[in-house]
Amino acid sequence: VKLLQSGGGPVQAGGSLKLSCTTFGVTYIDYALGWFRQAPGKVREGVLCITSKGRITEYTESVKGRFTISRDNAKNTLYIQMKNTEPGDTAMYYCAMFLYDYCRGAEAVRGPYWGKGTQVTVFS
Repeated sequence: VKLLQSGGGPVQAGGSLKLSCTTFGVTYIDYALGWFRQAPGKVREGVLCITSKGRITEYTESVKGRFTISRDNAKNTLYIQMKNTEPGDTAMYYCAMFLYDYCRGAEAVRGPYWGKGTQVTVFS
């Protein structure tokens, strides 16, 4: 299994960015998918998660109204659209796949089911 991430990079505060995560080697249509992030010196935290039926979990209130998660099952691709970004959003962003159709914390994701991460840097 491979989770290939794309997108990311520097963005000015208030700007938008979209990340993608395409899964190879497994059909994820029946599994929940999530985005997590880790800032330097901090633990990895959940951002958003979505089940196969489109049920969304917001792990952190800080992205409410600014970030949205979506998935295209036909393309095996997960997205996160980030709008009105803030310097506090600066982190390495990881996609992850759960081996069941509900969302849990980062500790529940098995090693092979993490993307390699993509850096998002929000500058003022």
